[in-house]
Amino acid sequence: MNLRDAATAVRENAHAPYSNFKVGAAIRAASGTIYVGCNVENVAYPEGTCAEAGAIAAMVAAGETRLEAAYVIADCPAPIPPCGGCRQKLAEFGGADAHVTLATTDGTERETTIGDLLPGAFGADHMERS
Repeated sequence: MNLRDAATAVRENAHAPYSNFKVGAAIRAASGTIYVGCNVENVAYPEGTCAEAGAIAAMVAAGETRLEAAYVIADCPAPIPPCGGCRQKLAEFGGADAHVTLATTDGTERETTIGDLLPGAFGADHMERS
C-alpha cells in the first residue's frame, strides 16, 4: 500500500462527530514501514488529536523515530496543510528535506517539504549549551 492509499483509507476511521471534517495521514518511516493516523475529536475541543500526531505516535510506539515522507488528506477545497503543532511534530521526526504531500479527496495534491512548511523550525540543536 502507498501513502495515498493508506491515508485515504484511515481517513474513514476519523472520529469527527462535531466538525464532520475527517483527516487522514500516513507517514513512511526510515525503515519503509507506513504508519497511519486520523483525527480524533473530543467534545472538549482542545482535547482532540490531529491525524499527523496519531501517525507519528503509532510510529514511535512501534520503536521508530525517523520519518521520510508524509501524506495528509481531507475533503476540502484546497490541499490540507498541517496545523502549526503538527508542523513542529513532523519537524521533530523528519528532516527539513522530508517530503510531504498535501491532498484533497477530489485528487488535488501539493508537494512540499517539512522545511518549506516550517522554515526556521525549533530543533534539538537549540537545546545545546556551549
